[in-house]
Amino acid sequence: MENKYIEIRRVLIFIFILNLGVSTAKIFYGLISKSISMTADGFHSLADGASNIIGLIGIFIASKPIDNEHPYGHKKFETFTTLAISALLFTVFMNLIKSLIDRINNPTVPNINLTSFIVMFITLIVNIWVVYYETKKGKELMSDFLICDALHTKSDIYMSMSVIASLIGVKLGIPLMDIIVALTISLLIAKAALGILKESASILCDAIAIDKMQIAHIVMENCKVKSCHKIRSRGRKDEIHIDLHVHVDQSMTVDESHSLSHQIEATVKSKIQGVSEVIIHIEPA
Repeated sequence: MENKYIEIRRVLIFIFILNLGVSTAKIFYGLISKSISMTADGFHSLADGASNIIGLIGIFIASKPIDNEHPYGHKKFETFTTLAISALLFTVFMNLIKSLIDRINNPTVPNINLTSFIVMFITLIVNIWVVYYETKKGKELMSDFLICDALHTKSDIYMSMSVIASLIGVKLGIPLMDIIVALTISLLIAKAALGILKESASILCDAIAIDKMQIAHIVMENCKVKSCHKIRSRGRKDEIHIDLHVHVDQSMTVDESHSLSHQIEATVKSKIQGVSEVIIHIEPA
């Protein structure tokens, strides 16, 4: 488990360096060229970098072992930090809307040239690779934060493509395109924030983690089980908790019931990835 969190930290530090470089390039040249869409995209990339720092803090806490106050461990702190990403994106969204209102009240034609396109194309390629790398690592390490952060960065790809379209529009003599694209980016940021909020809330509020029928089908494969009910599941993808009631023959002894519960637990854990605990209540049929 410790090696897992060490690897996640390495991934986040590496991606943070890339995000910092990407955001600096976009913001710097966006301000010079007076392109509000490029600047907006740059601040969104900067939010990516800030989320990496938040993730490092969350991973540090989540990697702590079980203690008396946290008998289930600290893993949910990783999920909790994704809420900070959502809040950060909402803040960026509000600031961009304010900038848009200011641009509409004080119209300015951006100064677009070849360098603008070069900056956007290079940062676009970097973002595509970051999404691929972070998604791959997130699935390998079963990390909520890496997967959410990859989705966050994925929106950067669409935004960068939109910015390139706006730069083309400005060169063609349609400066309004810059404002339209910036507004689109703002709405995409808000959508990403809502998506992350919904996903994190479902885990923190113990929403169902595994379909009941899937669990029931696995349990009923054991010929000693007459039926099962009151099936519940909760948790993250890498730490799922399941509890259920099973009916068995009335003549079954305590030792046999105890052995059966261990068999069921082992079977469920082997067939459903990420299950860390299965609590079984034995009842006479």
